[in-house]
Formats: sequence, structure tokens, C-alpha cells
Amino acid sequence: MAALATDEKGLVVACPACGRNNRVPYSKLGDVGLGDAGAAGRCGECSAGLGPVASPLAVSSDAAFDALLATSPLPVLVDFWAPWCGPCVMVAPEIEKVAASEAGRLVVAKVDTEALPSLGQRFQVGSIPTMAVFVGGRELHRAAGARPAAGILELVAQALA
Repeated sequence: MAALATDEKGLVVACPACGRNNRVPYSKLGDVGLGDAGAAGRCGECSAGLGPVASPLAVSSDAAFDALLATSPLPVLVDFWAPWCGPCVMVAPEIEKVAASEAGRLVVAKVDTEALPSLGQRFQVGSIPTMAVFVGGRELHRAAGARPAAGILELVAQALA
């Protein structure tokens, strides 16, 4: 499962009914649509419900990251990683499991510290993978090291408790 692309305006989600790409502002990620908690809204073409975002978001820039943290109504789990990091690659499927299981309750974002070193520096990420939980733009908790989906969910629960 590929991560969804982002920019400073939001993300692009393909409609499950007609396939049309729809821009979803970060501020709408927690909206309720067609009875689905956390749905991203309706398709602009066919009006089908887009459903909650169930894949990690690939952060494309500092501006996209800042916009996500500033406007997401849902908590954001950030995976700071790099493609050359073996443990990061091993934990990627676990991150995807968390995104799928927590769709509509949590936004999962991936920050490639090789492509965006400024974010790693700004958040003083000393080792990867590092996972951090943000609410309302503020970091609540972080942990370094690979872990299974259940361990990642425990990290999130600790942060939100």
C-alpha cells in the first residue's frame, strides 16, 4: 500500500466509486461523512463518500508538515524514517496496519528525514525510526526504535491518555 501524497493544501484521495482524485484539506480529515466517523468528505464527481484516510500520508515538504499539524482535527502519528534504514523499512508495514486500523481516529504521516532533513533537525530526531504523536500541533510523546503495530498503538494510547 503506497502512502498518500501531500502538499501544503492537503492530500489527494481517489474516489473508491469512480476513481476521480479529490483534494482533501487537512482540516477535513476528521469530518463525518455519510455516517462514517472520520470520513474525508464526498467525491466532487459522483458524490460517493470518500471514507476515512486509511493509509499513511507521505509528507512532501516542511510546509505540508506544518499545515498538517496546525489544522488536523485528529491526532497525528509521525514516523520519522529514511529509505536506507533497515529497521525503518521493517516497521513500514506495521505503520500501514496502524493507519488502516485507526482510520478516522488518527492520521499517520511519514517524514523521510533523508528528503526533508530540516524536519529531522527541527524535531531533534537523533535516531530512526522515531515515532511521535502530535495533537493540536504540539508533540505529546515520542519513542525511537522499530516496534510492531501493537507497540505503536500503545505509544499512541500513552500519548493520548
